[in-house]
Amino acid sequence: MGDSELAILARFEAKPDEAETVAQFLRDAREAAEAEEGMTTWYAVRFDETRFGIFDTFPDEAGRQAHLEGEIATELLERADELFVEEPDIDANVDVIAATGD
Repeated sequence: MGDSELAILARFEAKPDEAETVAQFLRDAREAAEAEEGMTTWYAVRFDETRFGIFDTFPDEAGRQAHLEGEIATELLERADELFVEEPDIDANVDVIAATGD
């Protein structure tokens, strides 16, 4: 688990008429996430028609902080008024206590 001990969990609710825009934004963000150094995993999820989330993991605090200041987070926050019912709920102090996989 050494490459994934720290995490960020972000949850947000899209305005009903912006739900597909948010879904596409997350699909398109995958390439930017793959290019980021210092991140181990990145998941974008859809809970229901309008509620979405991002869960990502990092080996160290530097990687986590870089992601919070990176392209995806910046654009998400810049477009918050346009896309979301309220500001995204971003918990940047998540610790992974158990995991499976590589």
